[in-house]
Formats: sequence, C-alpha cells, structure tokens
Amino acid sequence: MTFPVLGLVLIASVAHAVWNLAAKSVTGKGYAFVLAYHGLSAILLAPLAIVIVLTGTQSLNWGLVGAAALSAVFHIAYSVALQSGYDHAPLGVVYPTAHGTGPVVTIIIAVAFLGERPTFAEAAGAFTVIAGIAVVTIRPRGGDGPTSSDGLRRGLAWGGLIGAFIASYTLWDDFAINHVSDSPLLYFAVSEACVGSIMTAGAFALPGGREKRADFREILTSHKRALVTVAFLSPLAYVLVLYAMQQAPVALVAPVRETSIIVGTLLAWWFFGERNVVLKLAGALLVVAGIGLIALG
Repeated sequence: MTFPVLGLVLIASVAHAVWNLAAKSVTGKGYAFVLAYHGLSAILLAPLAIVIVLTGTQSLNWGLVGAAALSAVFHIAYSVALQSGYDHAPLGVVYPTAHGTGPVVTIIIAVAFLGERPTFAEAAGAFTVIAGIAVVTIRPRGGDGPTSSDGLRRGLAWGGLIGAFIASYTLWDDFAINHVSDSPLLYFAVSEACVGSIMTAGAFALPGGREKRADFREILTSHKRALVTVAFLSPLAYVLVLYAMQQAPVALVAPVRETSIIVGTLLAWWFFGERNVVLKLAGALLVVAGIGLIALG
C-alpha cells in the first residue's frame, strides 16, 4: 500500500470517528436520524454526480444503478442490525466484535476467492491492526461493569452478524468501483439516493411509521448540527475509502479503515473521561505498528 493511499484511509478513519461522535448526540431516534443524514448526503452529492455525468467522466447506466442499489441494501442491513444489536446486547461486546469480524472476513474472502495476495509484511500488518483494535475495545472485568454470560453470547452473535454485513458491503463496493463504475463519487451518490428512497418508503410502509416521521421532523428542527456533521463527514469518509480500494487490495484497506475505532475511543476518553486509557494507548501503538508494516510491505 502506497503512502498516498494509506493517507486517504487514515483521513477517512478520522472523519468516520468524528461523525460517529456527532451521531451519539442523537438518541432514541435511530431510524429517523439515519434516514435524515443519508437523505441530506444524497442531496449534497447530487450536484457533483450531475457534473460527473454531464461532463462525460462516467455515464449513468442501469448496471451502475443496480450495483449501487445492492450496496444500499447492504448498508441498510448493517445499520438496522447495528441498532438492534445495541438494543439487545452490551455495546462493549457488539462494537469490537463487529469491527473485528468485518475485516477478518473481508481478508479471508479476498485471499481465498478474489485472488488477492498480500505480502507477508502486509498480512502481518493487517492482523496487527486487528489485534490493536481488540486491545483498545477490551473492557476489563470491573473496569466498566461486568458483562453477564448471556449478554456476552448475545453480543458475540449480534457482532458476528454486523461484521458479516460490514464484509458484505466492503467486498461488494470493492467489486463495483473496480468493475462497474470508474467513479466512486458517482457510485456512492447513487447508492445514497437509493438508501434515502428505500428508507423513506420504509417510514411509510413499516410498522410505527407515524412515530418515525415525527422523529424525522424533530431531527430537522432540534439536531441540525449533528445532522449536517454526519451528512458531510460520513460520505467524505467512505468515498475516500472507495478511492483507496481502487488503488490497493481490499484485504489491506479493510483493516486500516477500522483505525477509526482507535480515534473514536481516544476522543471518547478525551471528551467523556472513559477509563482504561493505558490499555487503549497500548492498543493504539499496536495499530500504528500494523499500519507501518502495511505501508512498508
């Protein structure tokens, strides 16, 4: 992985961590908030997508729309599973399991089925990054409260499901921007439009639609700062990752992009006073070492 590509992924990781902190300020209105920021992202990306099509940089065809629509389904499934996991199991189990499982599954499939062959140093670096993420997200017994065996099992199950969705959209998007669309920006703009359309239909067709629409109106009036922050930084972070996947193997991009967990964890310690900072810094150093191996490989 070249240093410019590594830089893209690391910038994306910081943007991802910041928008997640902003998203945490909105509670109890998950579906409506996800719909609102995806919808606003689609609006912000629309002028850029129109310019790309009108200038002939990339044509808009049914193949691209179909690929983007499938990507939208994967991203919605991930978001819904993530929210459900947090409702039924401890966050401290679900989050690290999901974001550790996702890169591992991606690496295995990329090597076994897609023919990617990272060097020994790059492979060692990828798994070192994952190990560092695991260390950062450990909750020592007695540090933040014990986790019951039932909670642990539920957390592992939900985390595994969410990690599978992470791997699904990562691998599909990697295929799409390398074989279907030459423009990651246009591809993601169409995907965001599909997410917005599908979730808008859900706000009317799914049970509890009236409450979802009421939550949506409240978000537009009471959570403008968080909405704009997420709507801008979320697509920025992922479009940078898509560009990186055009230049480097997905088996390397997937674990490096999860460094957002390190950034987010350290920011949470800085702003919210979370415990176990020494353990978190040790994990951060492991991640830095892994990134160094990937870059040198």
